Amino acid sequence: MKALLSSKPVLWFLFLFNLVVAAAAPFVVDGTQGVMTAAGMGVVSLGAGASLLRDRGQPQGGRA
Repeated sequence: MKALLSSKPVLWFLFLFNLVVAAAAPFVVDGTQGVMTAAGMGVVSLGAGASLLRDRGQPQGGRA
């Protein structure tokens, strides 16, 4: 499961999908629930983005 979640296509999907949901959530869901949804999705998106940046110089199969 770790190898799947750390692959570049999955990280790009997590980054972009969660970023879009985080941006749209306050407009779609009212009140505190929309803000908390945006915050949670934003954290996941930032984590995926940070992982993409950290692995930028390494080949895809280079991690142990």
